[in-house]
Amino acid sequence: MKDNEVLVKVEGLSKKFCKDLKTSLWYGLKDLVSNIKGNKGERKLRSKEFWAVKDISFELRRGECLGLIGHNGAGKSTLLKILNGLINPDAGKVIMKGRVGALIELGAGFNPILSGRENIYNNGAVLGFTRKEIDDKVEDIIDFAEIREFIDMPVQNYSSGMKVRLGFAVAAQMEPDVLIIDEVLAVGDVRFKTKCFNAIEELTKKCAVIIVSHSMPQIARICTELILMNKGEIEVYEKQNLGPAIEGYYGIVGNNKTAEIGSGVVKIENILINRQSGKTFETNYNEPLSVIVQLSGNANIERVSIRLTFFDVEEKPVAQISSKNDQFDILSSDNFEVKIDLEHFFLNIGTYNLHLAVHEINDLNKEGEVLHIIRSVARIEVKGNSYYAHAPCLMKAEWSQ
Repeated sequence: MKDNEVLVKVEGLSKKFCKDLKTSLWYGLKDLVSNIKGNKGERKLRSKEFWAVKDISFELRRGECLGLIGHNGAGKSTLLKILNGLINPDAGKVIMKGRVGALIELGAGFNPILSGRENIYNNGAVLGFTRKEIDDKVEDIIDFAEIREFIDMPVQNYSSGMKVRLGFAVAAQMEPDVLIIDEVLAVGDVRFKTKCFNAIEELTKKCAVIIVSHSMPQIARICTELILMNKGEIEVYEKQNLGPAIEGYYGIVGNNKTAEIGSGVVKIENILINRQSGKTFETNYNEPLSVIVQLSGNANIERVSIRLTFFDVEEKPVAQISSKNDQFDILSSDNFEVKIDLEHFFLNIGTYNLHLAVHEINDLNKEGEVLHIIRSVARIEVKGNSYYAHAPCLMKAEWSQ
């Protein structure tokens, strides 16, 4: 096959499900009778039905990697199952060329009573490889999966991580023309995940890859194009410039609820960002940011510290500001406010949750009692013209040659 040939072509793909099993069986019987009479084709939604996938179209060539992103229930896994032939669509068509490898469900395709080695040969045969071709690959598969001492043990005795390692090793080392991967790579340790994504980068040079993941750094690292799905439909479809799709994903999933802990002896009463109140704020990358924290104090507390921590939508801390770290003394009183000014806000384009913490400063000049912590006190949406999806922080430098 040609290097630039279209390996996956999807046109107007749609699939509906019914929320109620009894109703679903009744509809299935009616559709069967209708099909026998020759009345085929897409039907409108009926009571209790919904579109899991609606009017999806795209093309994928060798050397391209398509990422499918969206919240849980957006239709990503349903789309992958249609692509892999596990379920049939209600409308549209899928054209796949060459050998297709898939890692969709944990342990899918494995016979639990057979050993890992026997399952390698079974899976290879399903992909269309001869026994000699599998013989040439089997040692590489075992080494990649890192389960050599367990390879002749029944797969039903494998842990979830071992099943994923073996499944991915078979899918990757057999080098199919099209590789489909669902969120199963979320299982396992960080080291093996890194190993998998390195392998995917190499595979992308030789085949077409479709992957579902909720990790935007991983998606941005390996994908050449992205589809953001919402309620079964394509909300954003971007090639090369993946920023708008990732930003749209963060906008959908990045709204965390506020939670509070602490004694409340000194209490956060309000917060202003760029002199505006509210819950959601917009700012631009590399522009100044001003935060005003308004507090009510207590006569028994003389000094406090304030800490601002910015979390991404995956709840990973990506930046922090601390009065204690900046050696700034904050004196408590009945009612007071503290202003924090950043000359440049270097967080990358995206959505961040701000956590705010107030601690007492004890006689040893260290942070002591937790007075008040508000998690997700504000949501900050960073806009801008440039986008580098690999890193949460973009620093500015002076350049010379």
